[in-house]
Amino acid sequence: MPDPLAFIDGELQDLEARSLRRRLTIVQGPQGPRVTVGGRTLRLFCSNDYLGLANHPALTAAARQAVERYGCGTGASRLVSGTTEAHAALEERLAGFLGTEAALAYPSGYAANLGAISALVGQGDAVILDRLNHASIVDGARLSGAKRLVYPHRDVERLREVLERHTGFRRRLIVTDGVFSVDGDIAPLREIEALARQHDAILMVDDAHGIGVLGERGQGTVEHAGLKRVDVLMGSLSKALGASGGFIAGSRRLVDYLVNRSRGFIFTTALPPDACAASVSALDLIASQPVLRARLWGNVARVRDGLRSMGFDLMGSETQILPVLVGDAQKAVELSEFLYARGVFLSAIRPPTVPEGLSRLRLTVTTAHDEEDIAFLLEAMQDVRKRFF
Repeated sequence: MPDPLAFIDGELQDLEARSLRRRLTIVQGPQGPRVTVGGRTLRLFCSNDYLGLANHPALTAAARQAVERYGCGTGASRLVSGTTEAHAALEERLAGFLGTEAALAYPSGYAANLGAISALVGQGDAVILDRLNHASIVDGARLSGAKRLVYPHRDVERLREVLERHTGFRRRLIVTDGVFSVDGDIAPLREIEALARQHDAILMVDDAHGIGVLGERGQGTVEHAGLKRVDVLMGSLSKALGASGGFIAGSRRLVDYLVNRSRGFIFTTALPPDACAASVSALDLIASQPVLRARLWGNVARVRDGLRSMGFDLMGSETQILPVLVGDAQKAVELSEFLYARGVFLSAIRPPTVPEGLSRLRLTVTTAHDEEDIAFLLEAMQDVRKRFF
């Protein structure tokens, strides 16, 4: 009989030939600055656990208590089988932390972007995107059915031209990352927000990589930019907060609208209660221990200065995400494998995540890295420089 999936073999062979095939790596134990893979201890420098909270005792204790009280699953969507107290507590704490009227939790940040964008715009509307926006934003825009308009990365003048040229839509939604997840730079939110107000457009910011680490209180890129709020704020519970899930924060009417119109919320099983409880614990730590952010930025400065002194191109990064430009996908894989052999876990980022010719090592620094970890990394990168550049 014919094999309807026979095409997969050819696809995988093609990916292999172009150094683009991906494989899963089994980690034995929790996330942290050092992880165990195949019995070996590796220094992990590609995690989004920016504040080192993923295995924090306070989060694990909160999650354990939630499992004991609510069990492991939620049974159905929250509109079908009810919302637990854990979800209500998380959303109240998120709104309080971010200074918004309300918040709504989703099972993931990806689901939050798809669910919010496709609820806010549709046929007859326009969604305006930064060229380097995260894939979940792009997919949400495609799913919405709205006309997609794209401006060059962080180019405020071109965004102005798009807004001036494309009028007559029922609604226009500008969506940008706050911190761009593979480049490590920050959106010019003050200028974008001013244009949104001037042109009567909705502004949505995906701050998955900014919340918890940027701003005086850790409120993210909105606070970092000196803004009080934006129309729609998307955030992640699975990066700096060390737990799992995503959310949308904003006005009460926005959240009420999403409860009734966001398919990504309505038609999926709710976030597990343990993730909610762990996230609340993380927010408490972020609010009460600014030293977590101070230590992070000290570590970032040491790694950034060390890499720049070696001549590496960090692509203008402004944050804890430090992309080391390589260019060729195969060479990026070779660098990653060389570092792995040296004891450094640092993944190669290749197309389609980044454009052709811009493959890189996406190096991330966390609060949990100590001076020994950083010295170990910089010594290994010095060897990379000598051998490959």
